[in-house]
Amino acid sequence: MKALADREVWFVTGSQHLYGADVLQLVEDHSRQIAGALDASAAIPVRVVSKPVVTNSESILALCLAATTSPNCVGVIAWMHTFSPARMWIAGLQALQKPLLHLHTQFNRGLPWGEIDMDFMNLNQSAHGDREFGYLETRLRHSRATVVGHWQDPEVLDRIGTWSRAACGWQEVHRLRLARFGDNMRQVAVTEGDKVEAQIRLGVQVDGYGLSDLVSSVRAAPDDAVDRVVEEYESRYTLAPALRAGGKQRAALSEAARIEVGLRAFLEAGGFRAFTDTFEDLGELAQLPGIAVQRLMADGYGFGAEGDWKTALLVRAMKVMATGLPGGTSFMEDYTYHLVPDRPQVLGAHMLEVCPSISAETPSCEIHPLSIGGKADPVRLVFTASPGPAVAVGLLDMGERFRLILNEVDVVSPPADLPRLPIARALWEPRPSLKVAAETWLLAGGPHHTSFSTALRREHLEDFAEMAGIELVTIGDGSSVAEIKKELRWSQAYYQLARGL
Repeated sequence: MKALADREVWFVTGSQHLYGADVLQLVEDHSRQIAGALDASAAIPVRVVSKPVVTNSESILALCLAATTSPNCVGVIAWMHTFSPARMWIAGLQALQKPLLHLHTQFNRGLPWGEIDMDFMNLNQSAHGDREFGYLETRLRHSRATVVGHWQDPEVLDRIGTWSRAACGWQEVHRLRLARFGDNMRQVAVTEGDKVEAQIRLGVQVDGYGLSDLVSSVRAAPDDAVDRVVEEYESRYTLAPALRAGGKQRAALSEAARIEVGLRAFLEAGGFRAFTDTFEDLGELAQLPGIAVQRLMADGYGFGAEGDWKTALLVRAMKVMATGLPGGTSFMEDYTYHLVPDRPQVLGAHMLEVCPSISAETPSCEIHPLSIGGKADPVRLVFTASPGPAVAVGLLDMGERFRLILNEVDVVSPPADLPRLPIARALWEPRPSLKVAAETWLLAGGPHHTSFSTALRREHLEDFAEMAGIELVTIGDGSSVAEIKKELRWSQAYYQLARGL
């Protein structure tokens, strides 16, 4: 069963009537075989649907319009088996509003040297036809991914799988509804942003609600539903003694479960798949939502603290993109540094809201005071992120455009226990070094909140940024302050010019 089996990409092959009916039948047969192989590949998490070969402007336009309006189609893979005159594709590509992958392949892997003739050459001329198609894509400035290689090569399958995951994230953002409880944390700049422009550019719908709406939902939570959630806490986590049956803070555990039931019901009723809150506006909630937020994130919801809707939408998109992959994705914050000369590190955390999907250990369910917010002690899950490669990704509003910043990092185990830090956390070493990563992140205006993923790679976000038309700044092995400075200057010029064209 594919991880994202409810979504599909359409495989379309271009040709023309010049070669006759027999050749077109072969093109159709080959196209179906390739689409079938892609659909059967475990590397591609979505269904690959074979579409009829297109040979004229009308059929191309009809297919592109159908792909654009299909709720299940997340993108189109196009391949030119023979020569397909590109003027036929103009109207279709102009109408296509789904991500496009140009697969530059051919049906046969090798050439049959002793048998090759002009009939073979006319049938198998992707090297010719795809160049014609590539010219038009570039002439139209049509954003796309280009993958080169034989359709059975593992590298090609992996590349298509990466692109299809990004396409699922792109689709998710375009249909995402995000609930914002309360406003932004007061006086904070980077978590603000233009929600209208975000809906124009990305499709996300950000709706604000007062805390009274959430409080009403929490108060309406049925007692039996609250009891069931408490039982889940007991069966899935290691409960601190004070939270166990008969413990002196057992009532706080029930209140945390009531908040979770009410919050989940509100989100489900409104069709929201991401949300924010802020500790500065908790209304009549008894405690800051901690375990509720963590468990909702573990179930796939996007989240941003302190009103940070941009990070919330990014967490949700990346969770969809990572469906079925090992590892997890979480809201995160660069909290404090270990600035020793030989091995500097970042300790990431938040007050409470880090997703347990980034850890393989069984979380401990605990309750401790929180020095901000002015509410009762909140219940939270405590754990440490599992070691391994990860990416920290921030989304910021530059005023005239959105920018993604990505840092490749390596999560490591803490060198000692953290008995007095009762929160979920991750310790990592940025690439290429903390000094270069931090300086370039600051130069690029990177936010302090990120979507932190141990499941995704840089390539997933590169494809996503291309689809969304968003600037991407990548910090990783080989990055330098000087080169990032140049990139930022060139990007500023490019995006200013692009807006005026």
